[in-house]
Amino acid sequence: MPLPVPDPGWAPPRLNDEQAAAAGALVAEVQAGHFAAALLDGVTGSGKTETYFEAVGEALRQNRQVLLLLPEIALTVQFLERFAERFGCRPAEWHSGLSSRERRRVYRAVLSGEARVVVGARSALFLPFAQLGLIVVDEEHEQAYKQDAGVIYHARDMAVVRARLERCLIVLASATPSLESYVNAQQGRYLWLKLSARHGEAVLPEIRLVDLRQTPPEPGAFLSPPLREALAQTLAAGEQGLLFLNRRGYAPLTLCGACGHKMVCRNCSAWLVEHRYHAKLVCHHCGFETRTPNQCPSCGAEKSLVACGPGVERVSEEFARLFPDARAAIASSDTFQGPSEAQAAIRAMAKHEIDVLIGTQIVAKGHHFPQLTLVGVIDADLGGSDGDLRSRERTFQLLHQVAGRAGRAAKPGIVLIQTRNPRDAAMQALARGDRESFFAGECAERKRVAAPPFGRLAALILSGADSEAVHEAGRTLAKEAPAARGVTVWGPAPAYYQLLRGRTRERLLVQADRAVDLQAWLRVWLDRVKLPGSVRLDVDVDPVSFI
Repeated sequence: MPLPVPDPGWAPPRLNDEQAAAAGALVAEVQAGHFAAALLDGVTGSGKTETYFEAVGEALRQNRQVLLLLPEIALTVQFLERFAERFGCRPAEWHSGLSSRERRRVYRAVLSGEARVVVGARSALFLPFAQLGLIVVDEEHEQAYKQDAGVIYHARDMAVVRARLERCLIVLASATPSLESYVNAQQGRYLWLKLSARHGEAVLPEIRLVDLRQTPPEPGAFLSPPLREALAQTLAAGEQGLLFLNRRGYAPLTLCGACGHKMVCRNCSAWLVEHRYHAKLVCHHCGFETRTPNQCPSCGAEKSLVACGPGVERVSEEFARLFPDARAAIASSDTFQGPSEAQAAIRAMAKHEIDVLIGTQIVAKGHHFPQLTLVGVIDADLGGSDGDLRSRERTFQLLHQVAGRAGRAAKPGIVLIQTRNPRDAAMQALARGDRESFFAGECAERKRVAAPPFGRLAALILSGADSEAVHEAGRTLAKEAPAARGVTVWGPAPAYYQLLRGRTRERLLVQADRAVDLQAWLRVWLDRVKLPGSVRLDVDVDPVSFI
């Protein structure tokens, strides 16, 4: 059975003036038939999707193919439905949830040109398109576009390379662009198209900071009095709420109250996360799991294990105790058994079969719930200063995105962000709705330390079962680093998780000026060193993770 063909004239939307101007610019670039890169920079709810759909329609009119990249294809049921409403049918899909037979069918349809539009995860970038005329990278700032295992690459950056090779337009869309894309647009390398207001009668939500030092939750609880009151008002009004905490499970740490022993993974230098609903402790890095013991494995004390800190399960437990009649659901990768369950939960929320959704970052990505008027961020300080140069940027992006779920229809929204550091630049920028000041501060700091996008980085990660062999390989590698102007080598040093999946890990970090041909320098360096077969070396140019 042939794949359905999307119809560019099926149901054209009514665009406002800003959308029409941006769509016109994108259509013109598609018509030109040459390489161009555009940053579609619009606030949450501004209609970025409908805007770049016009470019999709033009590519279809020219009988060319389109690739739409999404960070979480399994969770984008709403996107697929919006596409079908606009073009009369669903696009071809490419992601890990497909069967081998389905993947073969889509692969052949792409090669023959039968598949006119493909919506996919990052691996869709490597499909053999017969005549690619447009690439769209939605939520281009998302870290999920980075492939960290096997062949290491960033799908956003590789998409720009492919668009150049195919001589076609690439659209990078986001409400919170990556600093790299923001600077490229600012310096004129990308066409910068802005959508400054929400579509229709919807307005941006009011964002308030809740200082947990001034209004702390009750002992053993995690919802502050202002958030509890706002939840009660939202439920009484028959509206929906979202509680956001980027921690899966019940508690991130379990320790013995008698001797202080911490429950740690046997394969990784990481704490085991309690999942109380399943009565087990789980490592979120290697997948190791074990039943929660009744006694401490170190001192033998009975029933002495204590859960420390909140996860979404613990927040759900507290919410159920406060609002026993409300319909609540947890949304995290642990609670969904495959894409179908995730899509069912999203549909249930959209139909108002759920009053309050309690979730991790998967609820922050592009979902549209018309009745959702309240967003509560349980702990905004998570990940704000973990030694990663992008941690503050990611914190701002994530909180901005989750805040954008509120008030996307006629009813106004409010966002309460619980924090112990309300004077932090990211928190202040969120509260003021002043993204530009935050980006300006981040740019100034990155320039000061010559960090991307104003400098270049490469990480070299050594790993192996023999810890001494890994240590020696790191020392040897560091000694053989070529001397070059504008290049500095840091390390070797133990990785953040020194033991991961049973293998010891050490890292070296290369910092270079923008003018340095970093790949060529790395080739010269690595040609000098022969590592033992027991030690694996991974090279990550422009790393986005430092663990």
